[in-house]
Amino acid sequence: MGRKLFGTDGIRGRANSWPITPELAMKVAMAVGLSFRKGSHRHRVVIGKDTRLSGYMIETAMVAGFTAVGVDVFMTGPIPTPGVSMLTRSLRCDFGVMISASHNPYYDNGIKIFGPDGYKLSDEIEKEIEDLLDQDLSTRLAASPDLGRAKRIDGVQDRYIEFAKRTLPRHLSLSGLRVVIDCGNGAAYRVAPDALWELGAEVFKIGVEPDGRNINDGCGSTAPGQLQRKVTELRADIGIALDGDADRVIIVDEKGVIVDGDQLMAVVAESFAEDQRLSRKGIVATVMSNLGLERHLSGLGLELVRTKVGDRYVVEEMRNGGYNVGGEQSGHIVLSDYSTTGDGLIAALQILAVVQRQDRPVSEICHRFEPVPQVLRNVRFQGGRPLDDAHVQAAIREGEGRLDGSGRLVIRPSGTEPLIRVMGEADDAALLDSVVEDIVSALSRAAT
Repeated sequence: MGRKLFGTDGIRGRANSWPITPELAMKVAMAVGLSFRKGSHRHRVVIGKDTRLSGYMIETAMVAGFTAVGVDVFMTGPIPTPGVSMLTRSLRCDFGVMISASHNPYYDNGIKIFGPDGYKLSDEIEKEIEDLLDQDLSTRLAASPDLGRAKRIDGVQDRYIEFAKRTLPRHLSLSGLRVVIDCGNGAAYRVAPDALWELGAEVFKIGVEPDGRNINDGCGSTAPGQLQRKVTELRADIGIALDGDADRVIIVDEKGVIVDGDQLMAVVAESFAEDQRLSRKGIVATVMSNLGLERHLSGLGLELVRTKVGDRYVVEEMRNGGYNVGGEQSGHIVLSDYSTTGDGLIAALQILAVVQRQDRPVSEICHRFEPVPQVLRNVRFQGGRPLDDAHVQAAIREGEGRLDGSGRLVIRPSGTEPLIRVMGEADDAALLDSVVEDIVSALSRAAT
C-alpha cells in the first residue's frame, strides 16, 4: 500500500482542515519522534516555518507531539527551508521540520521532514511514519521525567546568511550591482536582502512585509510581475524572486524578462564545467525540463538525467549518480556541494558570481538556449482516476503518434493538488497545441 498523506513534498493541504489540523500535526510529530528513536540519548528536532498565519498553530501542535515522546525541540521562527536542512546538521539534530506550503497561498500549509543528514525522507520512511499514524501511540509516550524540552533559539537567521555567503569565493564582491529582491513576503524576507547587502550589492526590496496572509500574494517566484516592473523602473541589473519558503528562485534580467530554472541550470552547469567543479559530466532535472536544455547540454558534452517531478527525486538521483548540480524548471536548483535541498538564495548567488566574473548583462548570460515550444495545461478532477479512462489513453497514444519523435508528452497527476498536468513539447508549435488540446479535452470529459 502506498503513502496516503505524503505527496511529492511532504504533507500539504488547507490549514485547519484535514490533513493540516493541530491533531494530525501533533500525531505526525509523535510518529516522527518514535520512528527515529534510537538508544536512550536525548533526541533533538529543529522546527522552522515560513510566515503563514497557520504556522503558529502547526508549530505549537508539533512541539506538543515531539515533547510528548521525549524529543527536545529547537524553534527558529521564520527561516528558509534550506536553512532548516542546514540547521538540522549544524545543531546535531536527529531530524528537522519545515512548516510551509512553499508557493501555495497563505491558507494552505504543509509539513516537510528532514533526516539527520539534512535530506528529505525517503518514500519508505514516510510510509513507516504513516503506518504509525494508524496506531494508538498513547502507550508509547515518554514517562513524566523523560518529557522533551522546547526552546526558541536566536541568531539562526545570521547563521544562514553566513552559510549562504560562504558559497561564494571569499574575494568576490557584488559591489556595483543593482539588485531587486522579491521575497514573496515569505521565509527569506530578512535573510536574503541582508545577505546581498553584506556582499556589497545595492539592494531594493519588495515582498518583505509579511502579515500572515500575504505570502505569495501577487509577489514572489510565482507572480514576478511586480518584480519585472521594479527592475525596469529602477534600471536594475537583475531581479531575484523567491517563493514562500525560499527553496526556489526565478531571475528577471535587466530588460524585465523572466529567466526560468532551466536557463539557470544551464548557466550553473557551464560555469561549474569551466571551473572543473562538475562531479559528473552532466546534471539532473525532471521530466518537465525543456528539451532545449537537453540539446544545449548535449552540445557541451554534458548529459541531462531526468527524474520524476519533485526536488526530492532530483536529489535522490544526484546522490545515487554522484551529480552535484540538479533542479527543476520551476526554479528549484540543488547544488549538493553546498546544500542538501533546493536553495533559492544560493542559486541566485551563483548566477550573480557569473555576472560579476564575466561583466556582461544578465540577458546575455542567462539566455543559454532557445526553448523548444512547450505547453502546460492543468485539468482539475474531483475523484476517480481519469488517466485510466480508455478514451484518455487512446488520445495519449494518438498524440504520441502524431508527434512521431519530434517532441514529447508528459502527463501526470499533481503530487500536491487534485490536478492532472499535461505537458507537451515539439518543434512544431501548431501541431503541439492541437495534440495537447485533444488530450485535455479527453481528460476533461473523463474528470466530470
